[in-house]
Amino acid sequence: MGIGQRFINFLRLLHSQRQLIWTMARREVASDYIGSFLGSIWTFVRPLVMIAVFWFVFSVGFKAQPMHDVPFVVWLAAGIAPWFVFADIINGSTTSIVNNANLIKKTLFQSQILPVVKIVSCLMTHTVFLIILIGLIVLQGMAFSLYYLQFLYYLFGLCVFALGIAWIVSALHVFLRDVGQLVGVILQVGFWMTPIFWDINLMSPRIQAILKFNPIYYIIQGYRDSFITFVPFWHHPVYTLYFWGVSLTVLVAGALIFQKLKPQFADVL
Repeated sequence: MGIGQRFINFLRLLHSQRQLIWTMARREVASDYIGSFLGSIWTFVRPLVMIAVFWFVFSVGFKAQPMHDVPFVVWLAAGIAPWFVFADIINGSTTSIVNNANLIKKTLFQSQILPVVKIVSCLMTHTVFLIILIGLIVLQGMAFSLYYLQFLYYLFGLCVFALGIAWIVSALHVFLRDVGQLVGVILQVGFWMTPIFWDINLMSPRIQAILKFNPIYYIIQGYRDSFITFVPFWHHPVYTLYFWGVSLTVLVAGALIFQKLKPQFADVL
């Protein structure tokens, strides 16, 4: 069976399992707040506190100036939003197979949907982050534009890239439990190596070129282009082709690795 046919079969699987995916995603989000007095209100409190702390440290503590005539807190929030949904997807997907061992041992359960469930649950909390971002834009009196809708394109690209990685790390983690620790370290390094808190233009052209090999830079810059500078994605044709080339390669590799290791999950778990 060719790769194209496998991809079509996967899309059919997602469609047939859409109700299960949605139910599991909702249950996963709800489980984070079981026994909590404030319940789902924490989905707003946590990102608000996070942005407030970072804003205080960098704007008040380090006296960070507006970035390209944009309030620093807005510029910061637009960069943090895509990074945190990406990190949540990868962190959560890494242990998704192991944490659902009881389901994996049921022969009829399609384990490849577990990273998709994680993506859907993370998108629910990401929606809250976006509401906060737009709220900050409104409070700062910045212009409203239909370019805001462009973030959907970048969010889709993020999900494609993240799904490929999620399949790889979730499958490998079943056999090598150190993968979870390694993923955490890589994400921590990636957070500071990605221009979220700092402007990439501060670096030399050579360093900029190296840092732009990070596909997540494309997404973060895309969010800022969508919510702040209103630059259409087709203004970066070369980097757009690079991003999709890398993302689709990772997606296919992740699908093949997961499919190869999947038959052995039940024995190892």
